Amino acid sequence: MSKITYKSSGVDIEKARVLVDKIKPFIKTTHTKEVLADIGSFSGLFNARFFKKYKNPVLVSSTDGVGTKLKIAFLVDKHDTVGIDLVAMNVNDVLCLGAKPLFFLDYLACGKLEKEKYIQIIKGIVKGCKEAGCSLIAGETAEMPGMYKKGEYDLAGFCVGVVEKDKIIDGRNIKIGDRVIGLASSGLHANGFSLVRKIFSLAEQKKMAQELLRPTRIYVKPIISLLATCYSLLVKGIAHITGGAFSEKIPRIIPEGKAILLKKNSWPIPRIFKIIQEKGNVEEKEMYKVFNMGMGMVLVVENGKENFVIEKLENSGIKSWVIGEVVKGSREVIIN
Repeated sequence: MSKITYKSSGVDIEKARVLVDKIKPFIKTTHTKEVLADIGSFSGLFNARFFKKYKNPVLVSSTDGVGTKLKIAFLVDKHDTVGIDLVAMNVNDVLCLGAKPLFFLDYLACGKLEKEKYIQIIKGIVKGCKEAGCSLIAGETAEMPGMYKKGEYDLAGFCVGVVEKDKIIDGRNIKIGDRVIGLASSGLHANGFSLVRKIFSLAEQKKMAQELLRPTRIYVKPIISLLATCYSLLVKGIAHITGGAFSEKIPRIIPEGKAILLKKNSWPIPRIFKIIQEKGNVEEKEMYKVFNMGMGMVLVVENGKENFVIEKLENSGIKSWVIGEVVKGSREVIIN
């Protein structure tokens, strides 16, 4: 009887080490001068001297994954964009408190580590980190035979950002009459894919893969630039429209006694959402509960300042529209 080894059971430690060495040059391109340790240590190190730039710094953290959008990536064997989704889902959440992302960590779990696939994923994460202006400082790759089907994997991420305590944006200053600005999404982003996969056949998913795998937009640099100009006067609330969409995410920033009224015809809805609704015979109310409908981020701003904000975002390459206003209510979102 031949001897049993860890490698023969499905876990190749040496292969994993070689791959980590191969991706180090990509990862280093995200590093700022605050990163103190190379990839491969037990933990990532980030110099806290950035605190000197703040009077009363508050760390803001988020963790999230990509969800079943990965199933589309598996289906068409395309893995270079899901890493961007991973970063976006985390940094956009940190941004909702007015925080600037500092560093990012990733977790990749798979049944068998595949070199080319792994490199594509990491390159996507690196691209997302660059777009968000944060450093990829550590991560974990777990090879777990028997846990995942052949060719499949899961992704999770963790982000830490920083904001001045007196500049935290939490919605408490929102008042009746304030305007709601919607920022254009790049498509579905990374939500609603369980419904999408139920509506479309595998053949249809393959045909639509380019649209379905379009990466989530990262809003960090345009909004951080906006906040640096006028945070205290203009932006009172920020909501990242992800799982649960309008009805779940926007109420998190609405104070007691107020509601948000959204006007459906105030922004262009991308064709992909109309296709989903028609093909799946999905009720309109359900669409707004599941999908971003073309709005990846929502800002609540001071009445009278909305045109200034829209112009600033336009200059940063982000299309946006006034899509509603704050009214009396019980922390709800009314869409009509």
